[in-house]
Amino acid sequence: MMEPTRFDLSQDRLPTAWFNIMPSLVQAGIQPLPPLHPGTKEPVTPDLLAPLFPEALIMQEVATDEWIDIPGGILDVYRLWRPSPLHRAVRLEQALRTPARIYYKYEGVSPAGSHKPNTAVAQAFYNKEAGTKRIATETGAGQWGSALAMACSFFGIGCQVLMVKASYEQKPYRRIFMETFGAEVIPSPSPTTQAGKAILEAHPDSTGSLGIAISEAVEVAATSNGAVKYSLGSVLNHVLLHQTVIGLEAKEQMKLAGESDPHIVIGCVGGGSSYAGLAYPFIADRLAGRTQTRFIATEPAACPTLTKGRFAYDLADAAGMTPLLPMYTLGHSFVPAPVHAGGLRYHGDSPSLSLLVKHGHMEARAYTQSEVFDAAVRFAHAEGIIPAPESAHGLKAVIEEADAAREADEERVILVNLSGHGYFDMQAYDDYLNGRLPDFEFDPAAEDAAIADLPDAPSLGG
Repeated sequence: MMEPTRFDLSQDRLPTAWFNIMPSLVQAGIQPLPPLHPGTKEPVTPDLLAPLFPEALIMQEVATDEWIDIPGGILDVYRLWRPSPLHRAVRLEQALRTPARIYYKYEGVSPAGSHKPNTAVAQAFYNKEAGTKRIATETGAGQWGSALAMACSFFGIGCQVLMVKASYEQKPYRRIFMETFGAEVIPSPSPTTQAGKAILEAHPDSTGSLGIAISEAVEVAATSNGAVKYSLGSVLNHVLLHQTVIGLEAKEQMKLAGESDPHIVIGCVGGGSSYAGLAYPFIADRLAGRTQTRFIATEPAACPTLTKGRFAYDLADAAGMTPLLPMYTLGHSFVPAPVHAGGLRYHGDSPSLSLLVKHGHMEARAYTQSEVFDAAVRFAHAEGIIPAPESAHGLKAVIEEADAAREADEERVILVNLSGHGYFDMQAYDDYLNGRLPDFEFDPAAEDAAIADLPDAPSLGG
C-alpha cells in the first residue's frame, strides 16, 4: 500500500486565531525586553508608534494574550492559498540514503510565491480599516514588496516600495511583479529621501541594505502628516504573530503524518518571520517542558547576525529613525555583501527570536552561497521545486542533519519551512551553475566599525 507523501488540511481547518509566543516566554522565565525611544532611552509607549501603524497593529505589537482572533476579511483572502501543503520529502530521503524522515511546509504556493502574504494581507486589512490611503515599505529580495503590493491592491491602498538596490538590479521580475499590482518601486538608497541622499553622498556606489531601505520608508511615512503609514515585513511582534498560521497548520499536518513531535525544526532567518511562523507553535511545547525538539536557525555567512552578532539594543534602521530593539545585531550601519538571498541581508533579528537563541532554545548556523545553492540544486533534483535562495539555507541544515542521522544510524524527524520558490531567482541559479557565484567573506572589521556605532543604551551583556 502506498505511503502518503502529502498532507493537506481542508479549508474549514484554516486557523482562526494567531498564536502569540510572548506568554510562553514569560511562563518559561524569559522576560521580554521593551523597545526604547532612541532619544530618551525610555520604553516606547503605543502612542509613539501611532504615526507609523494603525492602532490594531500597535495593540498586537504589545499584546499579552496567547491567541489573537483572525478577522473574517483576512481569512477570506487567506483561502486563496491556505492551508498550504505539508510534504514528506521521500525522494530526497532516498537520495541522501538517510533513515531521517524529512517534511517541508511549502509556502511557495501563495500568489506571491512566499510566506510574506500571511502578514501583508493582515497589515493591509488593518490599514484599510483605519482609513489608510497609502503604505510605504522596504523590501530586500522583493518577496515582501511583492506580497504587500498584492495585498494593497486587494484592499485598494496605494503602495510605495523602497527596494534594496542590489536586489533591484539582480531581480527585475520582482520589480515588474510589484508594478503589475500598482506599486511604485524605487531602488534604495534613493535621492527621494533625506536618509537616502545622506547614504549616496557618503557612498555613491552603495548596493543598499534592508536597514537603509527601512530608514527611507519610515521617513516617507513619518514626514507625511498622516497621509502614509508604514509596513514592516519581519522583526516586529505583530509580523511574527501573523506568520504563526504556518506552524499551526503544520502541527495539525504532522499529526496526520503520525509525527506529532518532530525532533528538529529548521528554517532560514533574516529578520525571523518565516522561521518564527513555523517554529513558535512548536517551541511553545519545548518552553513548557513537553518536548525536547531542537530548533535550528540558518543565515548567510556574509551576514551572520545570530552566529557572530552582539546581543544589544540597536536601531532597526540605518538612519536612526526607529526605536532601539533588543536583538542580535551586526550594527545598524553594517552593510552586508550583495548575496542573492536578499531577504536575509539584515543587520538584526527579531527580539523574541533573539531571546530564544540567547537562552539556548535555538541554535544558529551560517552558510556560504555555494553551500546553499548546492543544497538547493540537490533538493530540486529530488523534489522538483527550485527553492528561493533564502529558503535554501534551511535546506542546507536539513541535509546536514539527514547525513548525521545516516552516520548515527538513527531515525530523526526533520521539519523545515520551504518559505518560498526561486522562480524569480534564475539569475542567481545561472551564476551558480556557471561558476560566477562568489562566496563573499564576512568582514569582521566592518562589523567592528558598526558595533562601535551602536547607540548609547542599557547593556544587555551580549
